[in-house]
Amino acid sequence: MDTIYLDHAATSPMHPEVIKAMSEAMSEVFGNPSSIHTTGRSARKVLDDARSILAKSIGAKDSEIIFTSGGTEADNAAIFGTAYALKHKGKHIITSQIEHHAVMHACEKLEKEGFEVTYLPVDRSGRISLKTFKNALREDTILVTIMYGNNEVGTVQPIAEIGELLKNHQATFHTDAVQAYGIEKLNVDELHVDLLSVSSHKLNGPKGIGFLYQRTGIPLTPTLFGGSQEKKRRAGTENVPSAVGFAKAVEITQQDMESKKEKFKNFRELFIQQLNNENIAFEVNGNQEHTLQHVLNISFKGMDVESFLVNLDMSGVYASSGSACTAGSIDPSHVLVAMFGKNADELRNSIRFSFGLGLTEEQIIEAGKRTAKIVKRLAK
Repeated sequence: MDTIYLDHAATSPMHPEVIKAMSEAMSEVFGNPSSIHTTGRSARKVLDDARSILAKSIGAKDSEIIFTSGGTEADNAAIFGTAYALKHKGKHIITSQIEHHAVMHACEKLEKEGFEVTYLPVDRSGRISLKTFKNALREDTILVTIMYGNNEVGTVQPIAEIGELLKNHQATFHTDAVQAYGIEKLNVDELHVDLLSVSSHKLNGPKGIGFLYQRTGIPLTPTLFGGSQEKKRRAGTENVPSAVGFAKAVEITQQDMESKKEKFKNFRELFIQQLNNENIAFEVNGNQEHTLQHVLNISFKGMDVESFLVNLDMSGVYASSGSACTAGSIDPSHVLVAMFGKNADELRNSIRFSFGLGLTEEQIIEAGKRTAKIVKRLAK
């Protein structure tokens, strides 16, 4: 039985060209980029070249890219760094109820330190209201952190519109774009964001590396202490091979972004078509107009998510019930709770299928058929 991996939103397989680029870097570029001798300078050149590729991908300057260990560190650096740098101007923060836990838990930690956090509600499609945002904005708001696209249901937020509203406000604007980067075309000036977090392993790059974009002139207090790497903004010897792999993954992604989005949209339609062909009762969760095309969250009437996932796994279809960071948790998805309420059926019967590198139409059709077969068997 062929297995079908439909959990690319959790992590993605590394592209063969990325593995090749990293292997070459590991064997040929071993110097410390901070060393002033030839070997160190060679490593610095490779690192700078990678940084330049990443900067261009979002319309930023090379100096505005801070390498991190991934999306979680980038989110933490943005949130704690801003809060500590601007606390003399106020202690109010605005976020949403459906952020990734890297943002949610960071905000909860700041609340314990005396900061006040407003968690914006979302509608049943997972989208915040601009009117609600404007009503929450205060003179003492110092940070707004709203994710670009949700990792569980795919809903895209009105980031550019929020950025426009904040143009003449003191608040720093951060967006967690981890799930969107590599899928959506992102330009920091068009989005009007000051800080933006991404991670490599979501777009067929290596795990353990990401970056935080920091607009020139935006204050940020470092959260790691040690050497003077990353212009004294993030201590620690840079991971040169992973930076090379990350840059290669981004180069590949930038070449076919629009065609990839169309392919994923087609995958969504094919999968849904199979369910309809088998007369399966289901609802697609999330905003269908503003969405990341590679994330498909479906609520199956009468199903239980745990037994459903076990049966999917046994049938060779690998999906998830939401964020991989909470896998195994008995708590319902905070995203679905925010969308549907604490006692909603969707909390117990929703599955996330997500698409990526290597998938074919035939595999999507087969996955849809296997899923429909499981639903029928469990419904008996």
